[in-house]
Amino acid sequence: MFKTMIESATEEDMQAYAAEMAHAVQDGAIIFLHGPLGAGKTTFTRGFLRALGHKGKVKSPTFAMVEPYELNGHPIFHFDFYRLQKAEELEEIGIKEYFSPTSICLIEWPEKGFPLLPMPDVACFISFAESGRQIKIEAKTARGEEIIKHIK
Repeated sequence: MFKTMIESATEEDMQAYAAEMAHAVQDGAIIFLHGPLGAGKTTFTRGFLRALGHKGKVKSPTFAMVEPYELNGHPIFHFDFYRLQKAEELEEIGIKEYFSPTSICLIEWPEKGFPLLPMPDVACFISFAESGRQIKIEAKTARGEEIIKHIK
């Protein structure tokens, strides 16, 4: 599938890139955020949500597992599965109900939710680079390809 890569030297650069994705995203989109601790998955989410009009804090829902937002009439769910011990725990929170044609889901540590998660539209791989961070984006679906095409 379609791939792109960006060197993100600063936190502001990462948030700006996430904002571009937010403006290109379509209802029903699922975005996986991969990367080690401290790489910037929550920073990416913060930029994404602020671009859609969120004014408050954006915290990682490490303990709650999901933080819901309602922006422009659309439900957006920010998941963090870092503390997930086994994928079956997701059934207890009714994970399948979050994935709807009108919701947008951003998921940190998605590998811990396999095999219960649907295929993402876009997978973001955030890693440390010599100066800042590197973001590699892969479209996994046709919707993901459309999203990536609209990012500068």
